[in-house]
Amino acid sequence: MDRTKGFGYCGLACCICSDGACPGCRREGCGNRDWCGCFRCGREKGHAGCWECAGFPCAGGMMEKTKVRAFARFLREYGEEKLMDCLERNERAGVVYHYPGGFLGDYDAPGTEEETIALILHGRGSAG
Repeated sequence: MDRTKGFGYCGLACCICSDGACPGCRREGCGNRDWCGCFRCGREKGHAGCWECAGFPCAGGMMEKTKVRAFARFLREYGEEKLMDCLERNERAGVVYHYPGGFLGDYDAPGTEEETIALILHGRGSAG
């Protein structure tokens, strides 16, 4: 985990992303910044991410994805340090953020925001 990378404007975890060459979304590393509404809006409003916005969650774009909404909601409720701590603990316990060769992982499997947040908070033992 590279805590200096933090989180993308949408809430995805740049700090644990398997793309080691990327500096992170908030450091201009987002490959989708040309079309990503979260990136543009966050920069325009001066927010660290969507979770700081009074209008959260917005409809459409990245916020249509359960994992993205859950991560941003977690950040809103618990903060960045708590999410990094949970992700780091879960990674040590074998919870995978990105499966090899792709950008899906264990956090994409739950069907609801609540299930994803439970996985973040408690690991596999209490996620389902």
